[in-house]
Amino acid sequence: MSLSTKYLGLTLKNPIVASSSPLSHNVDSIRRLEDAGASAIVMYSLFEEQINVDSFNLDYYLSNGINSYAESLSYFPEMENYNVSPDEYMNLIRRAKEAVDIPVIGSLNGVSTGGWIEYAGLMEQAGADALELNVYYIPTHIDIEGAEVEGIYLDILREVKRTVTIPVAMKLNPYFSSTANMAKRLVAEGANGLVFFNRFYQPDFDLEALEVVPRLVLSNSNELRLPLRWVAILYGRLLVDLAITSGIHTSEDVLKGLMAGAKVTMMASELLQNGIRRIRQILEEITIWMEQKEYESVNQMIGSMSQQHCAEPAAFERANYMKVLASYRPLN
Repeated sequence: MSLSTKYLGLTLKNPIVASSSPLSHNVDSIRRLEDAGASAIVMYSLFEEQINVDSFNLDYYLSNGINSYAESLSYFPEMENYNVSPDEYMNLIRRAKEAVDIPVIGSLNGVSTGGWIEYAGLMEQAGADALELNVYYIPTHIDIEGAEVEGIYLDILREVKRTVTIPVAMKLNPYFSSTANMAKRLVAEGANGLVFFNRFYQPDFDLEALEVVPRLVLSNSNELRLPLRWVAILYGRLLVDLAITSGIHTSEDVLKGLMAGAKVTMMASELLQNGIRRIRQILEEITIWMEQKEYESVNQMIGSMSQQHCAEPAAFERANYMKVLASYRPLN
């Protein structure tokens, strides 16, 4: 029996990837993820804001006191050509590559084009096997139209693809007016993979302090249904690798994701809640299930329940909507 799968041109020993999370903040934790069975690791994100803040701080300290120490500035390049590298992040990628045998995927998080995109190239130089591009953009201005929002994603992907030669996966959110068309356009711009879906963290109100506060709520298996639907719809329609990163907690979740059409399923919340050892347990459960159902490989099941292979393809669309509503019966 083979659990092997291919994602972004990388041959992986199984379909469970450790997604971007605090678990990749140090080499020891990355080693533990590999030992537990993770087939690849997506690093925690390097944020555009981090790079811009570092650039601003360096610019301030180089420019402050310019009249007193003007000669010292001659030792530094002009700021517009100065790459302020988050050295710890790049060094962690290098050390992770030396410490583990599984692929290490860099993660870049931003909302605009600009000099920060050059850090994608630095990740490649540090040894990253691929790159996950996480555009976390909330269009709150009432004058921004949907086409402009889509253009931001396409422009960033286009610039990153010009910067690197390694594969690039685009992490999507579920809020586009036409998810299928947006996926098609991203593939046309060179996306090697599409990851469903990004989770936007929502603010909450503290009624005692009367403040708006952040609330980190980890995912649960119920959140799998949305990415499951879209992966199943897009499978076979686009020449791109699909991945699911929301709601993967159990062996059943992994199997459902594969049958929808995902090449890999990504896991973070489950590992943060119940420990890294869960990967090994889930892989054992998948193996038992495959033996019972007489599957010889993971590739046999990928896309087997996608829309194009489903006996009732309308179940993925509105045509099934009334049937679902009519099936519910209240207890009283």
